[in-house]
Amino acid sequence: MLREITLGQYYQTDSVLHRLDPRVKIVGTLVFIASLFIANSPLGYGVAAVFLAVMIKLSHVPFQFIIRGMKAIFMLLIITMLFNLLLTPGEEVFHLWRLSVTKEGIRLALMMGIRLVFLVIGSSLMTLTTTPNNLTDGLEKLMGPLKVLHVPVHEIAMMMAIALRFIPILLEETDKIMKAQIARGARFDTGGIIDKARAMVPLLVPLFISAFRRAGDLAMAMEARCYHGGEGRTKMHPLAYEKRDALAYLLLALYLAVMILSRFVPVGGML
Repeated sequence: MLREITLGQYYQTDSVLHRLDPRVKIVGTLVFIASLFIANSPLGYGVAAVFLAVMIKLSHVPFQFIIRGMKAIFMLLIITMLFNLLLTPGEEVFHLWRLSVTKEGIRLALMMGIRLVFLVIGSSLMTLTTTPNNLTDGLEKLMGPLKVLHVPVHEIAMMMAIALRFIPILLEETDKIMKAQIARGARFDTGGIIDKARAMVPLLVPLFISAFRRAGDLAMAMEARCYHGGEGRTKMHPLAYEKRDALAYLLLALYLAVMILSRFVPVGGML
């Protein structure tokens, strides 16, 4: 299950999205996330689905690889939808034990489910098509104006990129520890909730030790390479916008405009 998480991984291939400037992909991801909260009708979510499908096609990343990450959030998705379905007041549709299912609850559960799925896939698509180094450079460039306020932009961008890069590493480490403990008789899938929580304690201790060890090794490696922050540092491959990046920004603006207009088009009624 842990190996199914795709957020933070990089899929190496040659595609239009891979060649885009990382700043375009970061802005595009933020625009896509914002558009999911703008959408309030089947038309809006349909436009978002088409946009996401086109981006997946352009990325050349196998669709099966991308949706693999959905397995890890399946329980979160179900719980989110159930809470919205059963605890939203409104016009009652039918009873479920002592709880009432309402039209508003069904609508909100569908909206939250779609948003969560699209959000995870869209965010994963950015990391799958952007190397950690490019992601760091893109974040630093985008936050550049904050340097006027003496914000440590380079350090913040570096920390965010390292955190994303360590997600798949720590998940792989967790998977190895679980398999090693299962081979020694540990059980993580038996008993009640309390028993399962207790079984996780022997897993967390070696995982934290491994995480601190990796963090120490990374700090030593950075010091050995005379890393002292971003002051005065130069780039081997400086970021520069090209024509395709300008076209991508134009398409993003067009997509956002369509999503905003979809709020005022009563096609098929509200979700």
